[in-house]
Amino acid sequence: MIYPSIDKILNVVDSKYALVYIVANRSKEMTKTNYYQMDLKDYKSEKPIGRALEEVYENLIHINKE
Repeated sequence: MIYPSIDKILNVVDSKYALVYIVANRSKEMTKTNYYQMDLKDYKSEKPIGRALEEVYENLIHINKE
């Protein structure tokens, strides 16, 4: 099961398509730079995709709605 659930994340991001775009870009950035916004022990997921989802849910990634 994915943590956090998609339903909870969609309260932060308006559409599934925007969520996929944001999370894909953030996970690539994590892989390239090894920069994480939380301590590694605070993430529940081990993979960059899951970690990016957690960052979106925790409002660590700010989304411009323009």
